[in-house]
Amino acid sequence: MSKGIVLLAAGGTGGHVFPAEALAFKLKERGYSVHLVTDSRAERYAGKFPAEEIHVVPSATIGSKNPVAVARSLWTLWSGMRAAKKLIQRLKPVIVVGFGGYPTVPPLLAATRLGVASMLHEQNAVMGRANKALAPRVKAIAGGFLPESGDAFSDKTVATGNPVRPAILAAAEQPYHPSLSGEPFHLVVFGGSQGAQYFSKAMPTAISLLDEELRARLRVTQQVRPEDMEMVRGCVAQLQMGADIAPFFNDMAERLAKAHLVICRSGASTVSEISVIGRPAILVPYPHALDHDQAANAAALAATGGAKVITQSELSPERIASILSHVMNDPEKLSHMAAAAKLAGKPDAANLLADMVEAIAAGKTVSEFKRTRA
Repeated sequence: MSKGIVLLAAGGTGGHVFPAEALAFKLKERGYSVHLVTDSRAERYAGKFPAEEIHVVPSATIGSKNPVAVARSLWTLWSGMRAAKKLIQRLKPVIVVGFGGYPTVPPLLAATRLGVASMLHEQNAVMGRANKALAPRVKAIAGGFLPESGDAFSDKTVATGNPVRPAILAAAEQPYHPSLSGEPFHLVVFGGSQGAQYFSKAMPTAISLLDEELRARLRVTQQVRPEDMEMVRGCVAQLQMGADIAPFFNDMAERLAKAHLVICRSGASTVSEISVIGRPAILVPYPHALDHDQAANAAALAATGGAKVITQSELSPERIASILSHVMNDPEKLSHMAAAAKLAGKPDAANLLADMVEAIAAGKTVSEFKRTRA
């Protein structure tokens, strides 16, 4: 018999859905039923998400200054809140947990108005706009990189870390094996939904600048936008190198486990997953992020020595080639970085977040929950 329903709300990107998925697995193990509210973008993740049902409610972001567009967005949000209210009244969840992104706004607003226990999980070191708007209304906030002091909402914040998926925890069981001279060197490159274009252009040029001996060792996994696939495949064929190129990899956890080096953006989930698995990384924060959250996320891992942070403006193809030339000939350095990254990982974040969800659902305050942890 189920302990009750937990309603998770997440925007339709991997950065929002993956932590929600990790929590969902833990809650299912503990006897809860899980439902997910999201948008249509999350369909590609739906096959693995352990939810009894996935619900889509109307939602919109207010990013335009056009009065007509603003009015349309407000109407959509109002419609979404009404739909979410009906959903919550039907499901009667013990708690509603938001993971950021504008699709979380209607269900969290509806939950707080109905008096249903509610909390947020913020993946980044800087709170996103949707979560910031909802933060005053909810009972608690779990933080991936948020501080527990010195912040406007620190009195209701618990630094849980970012929960990672079971596939990442399984990958973390594989120790880092350095690539020695003459051996294959596995390089994983990805940029997220907004950031892959830069790598699509920079990486083939960088690889072409490598000595032939190093290029022959490379085994590249690279996430590429559909519109860039033809260009990158052409470059790979011309360079006659081993590479897997795709817009999305369902087995990214396994590929990260095999990686000798990762070059990527620094979204919160990405930084957390690299840390838990323990792989050296070159982090390139997305330069157009509104709140510079990726730069703050990257700094957290760089502080431990597990990653090197380089801004996109400073990362030319020539510099990428220089970095690859150095690290491919210095396996000891990469081994040290891998160990430092592993020390920064929080593999138990999903358990801690599940503990917090249960406590808030049971009516405990954040202060009471913190005392139980002490």
